[in-house]
Amino acid sequence: MHLFYVDDSGSVTDPSQKYFVLAGVAVFERKTHWIEQVLNDVAMRFSPADPYAIELHGSPMRAGRDGWKAHPLPDRLAAIKDALKFGVADHYPKGVRLFGAVIKKTAIAGQDPVIHAFEQLTSRFDLFLKRLYNKHQDKQRGLMLFDESSTEKRIQTLAREFKYTGHTWGKTNNYAEVPVFMDSKASRLIQLADLVAYALFRFHEYNDSIFYDVIKGCFDTEGGVEHGLYVC
Repeated sequence: MHLFYVDDSGSVTDPSQKYFVLAGVAVFERKTHWIEQVLNDVAMRFSPADPYAIELHGSPMRAGRDGWKAHPLPDRLAAIKDALKFGVADHYPKGVRLFGAVIKKTAIAGQDPVIHAFEQLTSRFDLFLKRLYNKHQDKQRGLMLFDESSTEKRIQTLAREFKYTGHTWGKTNNYAEVPVFMDSKASRLIQLADLVAYALFRFHEYNDSIFYDVIKGCFDTEGGVEHGLYVC
């Protein structure tokens, strides 16, 4: 099975922010343990006795919130970049691929950015799974795992609609179950998805590429065409 860990960055309702991002890390199930270990190694720099007490969360790490201010800024920035390198770039394309939807809110005036982003993300991951089957007879299904949020019911409803009624480009056929929501503190892979979404947000909102540069070549690609990243 391919597990697809998803998180968002940016605010839908904040008028001072131009972009909303939904992004995820697709990981083959046998890879999750090893990625968790390298992310634990990054967390251990800040809490050697109990690395699980540290949540790798992009915005607080950079801004120095939630206890991160006790650590020097260069160390915090290096940790974000290393987590993206060790958790994503070092494993691409065998076992790990990225997907992202970057929505400029003014470009879809009158539409819900969450719905627009979710439609892009879920359809692109579904097409990735379909491509694996058509090209390699790989019958692996996918499962989306989200950070717990207030959009849970809306995402669950959308997932069912896309499966049975369809979305703009058809129906999703390769998901094993509706999306699962979990506490990001309990999952290093959800935390990694947060860092990916944050890297995209910083790049598009502030033209800050220090995190994005680590992962920019890791979005789902086939035949030289990048399918995994949508920007509007």
